[in-house]
Amino acid sequence: MAQLIKLQDYVSRYAQDIYLYPSRYVRLKKRQWEGWKEKWEHGSDQPIDFMKESSPPLPESFLEKIKSRIRLHGSGVEAEMIPEGQRHSEEQDILFGAGAFDSLHSIHTEEGLKQHFLDNLLPFQLKWASSTLTERSFLAKDFLHDPTLKFLLQRFPDTFLVLYKPIFLLKKAPVEAELVLITPVAAMCISFMEAEEDAAFIGSKDRFWIKKTRNTEAKILNPLIPLNRTEKIVKALFDLYEVNLPVQKLLLSRNGYFDYPLPPYGVQFIDKRDFADWFIGQRGMKSPLKHIQLKAAQVLLQFCQTTSVRRLEWENQPGDGE
Repeated sequence: MAQLIKLQDYVSRYAQDIYLYPSRYVRLKKRQWEGWKEKWEHGSDQPIDFMKESSPPLPESFLEKIKSRIRLHGSGVEAEMIPEGQRHSEEQDILFGAGAFDSLHSIHTEEGLKQHFLDNLLPFQLKWASSTLTERSFLAKDFLHDPTLKFLLQRFPDTFLVLYKPIFLLKKAPVEAELVLITPVAAMCISFMEAEEDAAFIGSKDRFWIKKTRNTEAKILNPLIPLNRTEKIVKALFDLYEVNLPVQKLLLSRNGYFDYPLPPYGVQFIDKRDFADWFIGQRGMKSPLKHIQLKAAQVLLQFCQTTSVRRLEWENQPGDGE
């Protein structure tokens, strides 16, 4: 399951420490899956202690010390100060809240269990991509049902890092970008072109393309315009910070076709005819997370816009002396 490290302009835990959270996510997911499978196989009505390594709740005095330090030095210290077990506690609540196991008895195959697990994991991923200990962004409910986002997160390996429709802040100006998928071997700038089944997209160098279906024909904005803009941003930031990771441009359609007589150099057109082969190749990638991959993510994240509010429990209290 790919990791959602940035969602539009939402605050992200990964932006606080990209070298910490990806490996923590993998460990947490593995432990949670083992708990789900155990409960499904044994059908126990007793709750399972999925967080055996967790620490006891932090004392109120220690929480106050954390709050005080964060007010003085910023929210970046939170990952450093919270003990490992305590950091997991709210993730346990998200994955195993009321109703999480209600339908396990009706699942008859392990594949069905895996899909049920992934569906319950999606809100947890969205929480990590829209909140930290001290801040939160207001998550649009549409993302819970976004089919493209769900496909990316549920069908690609844990080592794939997703920036979904990020908004870069360049020279104090926000710039909306296409999807960026950082794999262990490349940073992919991707546009999904999907409409009616078997739609054909007629490409050209013009500002508009033609979308043809069985009974209709319509103009659509040339998808290479935002895709080229995204690639330009990613390449410029990588060059600036000496990130030696290839940048690719891909135009994808899972249910349609591309017709471009003289396609431009440097763009991969992947449609219904070859999408399955491309997808299998990506899913089969066995390479672990790499340092250069995390560095690439860190560079992009630091130039992303963030819109968030401070959690009420972390607001300054009267008498703080500020």
